[in-house]
Amino acid sequence: MNSDGQRRKGIRIAVGAALMSGFAVFFNGLAVRRFDDPTVYTTAKNLVAGAVLLIALAAMVNVSSGPRLATVPRSAWPTLAIIALLGGAVPFVLFFEGLARANSTSSAFIHKTLVVWVAIGATVFLRERISGLQVGAIGLLVFGHLMLTGGLGAATFGSAELLVVGATLCWASEVLIVKRMLVAVPYQIAAVSRMVGGSVLLVGWLVIKGDLGELGGFAPNQWAWLLFTGAALAAFVATWYAALSMAPAVDVTAVLVLGAVITGLLNTGFRGVPLTIDSYGYVLIALGAVVVAANALRNPGRQRARA
Repeated sequence: MNSDGQRRKGIRIAVGAALMSGFAVFFNGLAVRRFDDPTVYTTAKNLVAGAVLLIALAAMVNVSSGPRLATVPRSAWPTLAIIALLGGAVPFVLFFEGLARANSTSSAFIHKTLVVWVAIGATVFLRERISGLQVGAIGLLVFGHLMLTGGLGAATFGSAELLVVGATLCWASEVLIVKRMLVAVPYQIAAVSRMVGGSVLLVGWLVIKGDLGELGGFAPNQWAWLLFTGAALAAFVATWYAALSMAPAVDVTAVLVLGAVITGLLNTGFRGVPLTIDSYGYVLIALGAVVVAANALRNPGRQRARA
């Protein structure tokens, strides 16, 4: 498959990842209420996701075309460790510690600025071309979220929000590092490193907090939620990394924002969350994501990085 075909395929996969993300966020919102400590829940869920990805990788190794650890250059292993730290461990701690104390409106908006940081980083470090149309689409995504969260007047900023900013910057850095590393490392191996390595680090955090014992005290219904949401997380990470291996980081990240629309529709349909005038923000988000995807599918050759 030529490079333009790969980019088109990557955008289509990113749309699928956005759908998975939308459903995963909705069900995570239901699941986390079944647990006393959100960090313990996240650690357990990530452990399940890491196990699923590791089993899938082991199964693929038995296939002639499957990824092999032996193909990973030695120079890439430190980068894989950084991905586990910046993608699968530190930001989860920062985000949930901040979310426990921060204004939820502020946290939601700060997290959704991820696409802006990725766009800046991709332009500077990955040398991806960012067109005026892409900038306008990203503006729609940000303004749509601003509408949903009640505008800047509803936001507050303090030490808790600073933790959420730190988490968002970690995840943005992860995107940039992964995008560059996937040239030499199969996305399946990168995904396993992110979730397995990150989960080990999260377990270490629970040891420091003295909460490690809570990992073994789940009820059967809690295990059901962990298995379901962990498997969903594994599918999302694998699909997201696959998209990043094929398409520009900015486009993939922008398309993923579409997941917020899916979550919003699910909240309305199943939890009775009313649609208000601010809900028109979903229309702007959907429009921005569609513009990015359509532009990438129609003109993939224009997305090539500068030499």
